[in-house]
Amino acid sequence: MDLLRALVRTARMARHTSGLADGLPADDDVLLDAPDERLGPALVAAGRGEYAPAARLLAATREAVEWENRDRYALRFAGFARARDPWLREWRRAAPHDPDVLLVRAELAVSRGWHSPARVELLREAGPLIMAAAERAPRDPVPWRIALDHARGTGLGRAGFERLWAEAVRRSPHHYGCHVSALKYLSAAWYGSHPECFDFAERAAEDALPGSLVQALPVRAAFAHLVDGGGPEVRRARLDEAADRAIALSAAYEPGDPWPAEVRNLLTYVLVRLERWPDALEQLRRIGPYATSFPWDRVSGDPLGQFLQLRDGVRLEVASSMPLLTRSGKRAGRPAARSQTSTSERARPDGD
Repeated sequence: MDLLRALVRTARMARHTSGLADGLPADDDVLLDAPDERLGPALVAAGRGEYAPAARLLAATREAVEWENRDRYALRFAGFARARDPWLREWRRAAPHDPDVLLVRAELAVSRGWHSPARVELLREAGPLIMAAAERAPRDPVPWRIALDHARGTGLGRAGFERLWAEAVRRSPHHYGCHVSALKYLSAAWYGSHPECFDFAERAAEDALPGSLVQALPVRAAFAHLVDGGGPEVRRARLDEAADRAIALSAAYEPGDPWPAEVRNLLTYVLVRLERWPDALEQLRRIGPYATSFPWDRVSGDPLGQFLQLRDGVRLEVASSMPLLTRSGKRAGRPAARSQTSTSERARPDGD
């Protein structure tokens, strides 16, 4: 009987897997962490040693109160400067008190601190720079997101965390980056627990504006729980509810939209771990060509390769559950994505 099941599974995969590639871009067309049309030219200019485009872009986000874009761009500029920073040094010499260069420098200092063996010492040295960025742009919540990351690394106590959180939400009550940083602080890996992490995420999602990425915060809590090994602290139903909420958010955006790409990549990871294969395949189609390093860099040193490998694995899993033939004798078509709540052993994205 086991041999028969294996043969049927193999036959299903052989029949259906190729057809399930419909709606998925070719491997060569998939991009990792692709910049948007505003960020791309600024990064190219930075590669030439020119800071002016980056300065103009961040100034525009500050003046237009585009806090989510400002946060994303500051992270990307700081990440670029970790490897190539002559343009940033030139910008600092030209405008040392510019709130935008201070923001990038603060993010860069915290990023370097996190990746150093002397983490706590370097992070503490970054504190004055973060406060300088906050003082130069009093309405900006992004320095307070950086401060929350800084607090996690320096071991700031709960009272200090609450003070920083209050400053962040006073400036932008629904800022996604600040919520993500707070969620990390409250996670079991740091200073909270999985239930506390979920409680915070679910409250924030309930209060979030329509279409806000904050609605995906529970799926980040689910991710933290799953990478920590899972367990009885969080019910399976709560994980599925988090995934369902993120699926609804994803549906509010067009397929191939780069804005929710990271949320969709994260959601796909969680759906795979929950063995909800058709739902995972639907999210892969919605991701389109926009793979993101997170969360795949948490399970592989080659996040793009991991993403592409996972796409193949999900197609195989979906194909293996499809009937060989319909009642009319025709080949089965593309399955609709439906929620599955299997409680069998969780699958890992790397196939282990």
